Amino acid sequence: MKKMRFLLEVLVPALLTGMLASMAEGRTHYYDFVLKETNFTKLCKTKSMMTVNDSFPGPVIRIHRGDLVYINVHNQDDFGLTIHWHGVKQTRNPWSDGPDHITQCKIQPGTNFTYKVIFGEDQEGTLWWHAHSDWTRASVHGAIVILPTEGTTYPFPKPDGEQLLVLGSWFSGDLNKEYEEFFSNQTFESLLDDNAFTINGEPGDLVPCGGETTHRFLVDYGGTYLLRIVNAVVNVELFFAISEHNLTIVGTDGTYTKPKVTSYIMIAPGQTMDVLITTNQSLSHYYMGARRFTTFTANATFNNMTATAILQYRGDYNPPDEPSFPTNLPLFHDWESGLGFLPLLRSLATPEHPVNVPLNITTRMFITASINLVNYTLEGTEVSHLGASLNNITFMDPTSSILLAYYRHTSGVYTTDFPDYPPSYYNFTGDIHVHPLSVVATKVKVFNYNESVEIVFQGTNLQGQASDHPMHLHGYTFYVVGMGTGVFNNETDPKSYNLVDPSERNTITVPKNGWVALRFLANNPGVWLWHCHIDRHLTWGMDTTFIVKNGETPDTSILPPPAYMPSCAAQSPIRIEDFRDSVELVDKINVN
Repeated sequence: MKKMRFLLEVLVPALLTGMLASMAEGRTHYYDFVLKETNFTKLCKTKSMMTVNDSFPGPVIRIHRGDLVYINVHNQDDFGLTIHWHGVKQTRNPWSDGPDHITQCKIQPGTNFTYKVIFGEDQEGTLWWHAHSDWTRASVHGAIVILPTEGTTYPFPKPDGEQLLVLGSWFSGDLNKEYEEFFSNQTFESLLDDNAFTINGEPGDLVPCGGETTHRFLVDYGGTYLLRIVNAVVNVELFFAISEHNLTIVGTDGTYTKPKVTSYIMIAPGQTMDVLITTNQSLSHYYMGARRFTTFTANATFNNMTATAILQYRGDYNPPDEPSFPTNLPLFHDWESGLGFLPLLRSLATPEHPVNVPLNITTRMFITASINLVNYTLEGTEVSHLGASLNNITFMDPTSSILLAYYRHTSGVYTTDFPDYPPSYYNFTGDIHVHPLSVVATKVKVFNYNESVEIVFQGTNLQGQASDHPMHLHGYTFYVVGMGTGVFNNETDPKSYNLVDPSERNTITVPKNGWVALRFLANNPGVWLWHCHIDRHLTWGMDTTFIVKNGETPDTSILPPPAYMPSCAAQSPIRIEDFRDSVELVDKINVN
């Protein structure tokens, strides 16, 4: 009897506690990513491009909330690269965040590197991964699906099925060679603009040689389906719609939102959205369409194709000659639909999915995002170049890793004087063409652990180059507490902040000639990149780096580095371009 009582009172509770702890900690998953050249045929032409495991888009990482993932990346290609786990918080682990020359250097051909991917305890929904060096993410990317913790469910009725929709870019040429030529020649002969967009790797029916491989999603009448949508496009925001079907947004960037019914979405590069559809229309075929949203002048040229996939009902019926097209898909220059979509979403804000907006702000920053000019020495001659900047700083990648320099207390790699405010104030959204040149530098911003931060991003119209800028913060999510057009007014605009249920994002668009205000708690120590997710603007220098210091305990400090990190022997390329003709060139390159 004493033994039985001991078993019941001591061992069984201990075993149950261990089981619950194991469930809370989650499972560990292992993936192998093999980088290599793979042939694909699109737009009547066959080309070879870098892929992971011979697939475009790449393999899906599918886990449950709280799980841990290791990915061993084997580079069997001819180009070095890094991989970033977009939206993953990488708690205390910037070593596996991925941006080239920020937290690591490239995985060189013939070598491998294992990433330890640590998700935030609250992350659930859809994220993604992509290359984060040069423009290799055009073909090296894939989705991450984070299911609810085992034994729990979604904050909405469980769908009858789900479908991943990865929206991508298609370049007909050899992008690596074009990218190298882009830098070596310092010209805009090659603008590296997409030749087409794709849905799950296929451009669809409306392009030359399209149709046979168009992606199809089979559904049953009367069902509810979850669409996990990723915008992996390199340089543009996209509209997306399904003919004769409404969309109900229930999540974005790995967080849940209050349900929002809409006839279309506008999704920026880097963003993800979870969308429910109800299949309540006549048995038939319906186009899903994705086309670019442009915020530049209407007379500029751009790729105006629409990518398509097909929502196909199962059943006994005569299929139509062609699917119906989504007339609710906004046109390219529909600013009202594009900019009007931005402030629609709200966090779920429930006990299970709470909102914790910082209220007592300790650090405030006002950051201008601009396309402007820099002076740079090219072959011994000082010339003016087109660049991009944050607070008039055009970011220059160092020759080694900022993270390693910070961790080892190595001087000379970066400076800690990234400004909290722009160097001068003017009518940021007016017709400004004469302005100070930006400064090329590797300046970072340092935060103490647990600082409450508010940042207002202000778009500008320098060079007449106003456009949207989807800004992405590594290692964090943030609350979007305000957004508006024109110049931010620090006396009146904060009065309209939403501090109750603002959307929680890792990527948010700074609207053309407008502003966005966000808040976050700096409680993830490490080195974290902030950048525009339009790769053209990132290439020109629209990025900076935040360093968050350690807290006072081991549990609030950066984890030790792994035993091996890729060598930084290869220098990162210069990230600004030769500025030739300030009128013709601006019209030519302004594709966003």
